[in-house]
Amino acid sequence: MKIVIGSDHAGFRYKKILKEWLEAHGHEVADFGTYSADATDYPVFIRPVARAVACGEYERGIILGGSGNGEAMVANRVRGVRCSLCWNVESARLARAHNDANVLSLGERLISEQDAVAILETWLKTSFDGGRHSRRIAQIDDESA
Repeated sequence: MKIVIGSDHAGFRYKKILKEWLEAHGHEVADFGTYSADATDYPVFIRPVARAVACGEYERGIILGGSGNGEAMVANRVRGVRCSLCWNVESARLARAHNDANVLSLGERLISEQDAVAILETWLKTSFDGGRHSRRIAQIDDESA
């Protein structure tokens, strides 16, 4: 799978770990930064990730920050992105199965490294259920509503 990843300084350490995990599991990964733990402004790195997913250049995106909240907000401002902030395996499963989330947001300061990997793995392996959920996804994208 083609995946793009990005973080601010507060998500930098987990970004490196998850990128290595993804590559070890055969995924093609593009890293949009940041490239150090020096303080940064997260929109600079997150918006390009969201745009790359929205335009179809990448199948999925992963964004990280301290809490993941601001990162998810930035990503969800991009039309065509359904970013879910996940904090456990079940939230990741539901984000994919019910919401067809194409971007995953994680908070490095709020979850363990082991949980981050488990959440990522679940999020990647879970398929969208479709059905009644498809109708709801269409409503999310309907700007006339």
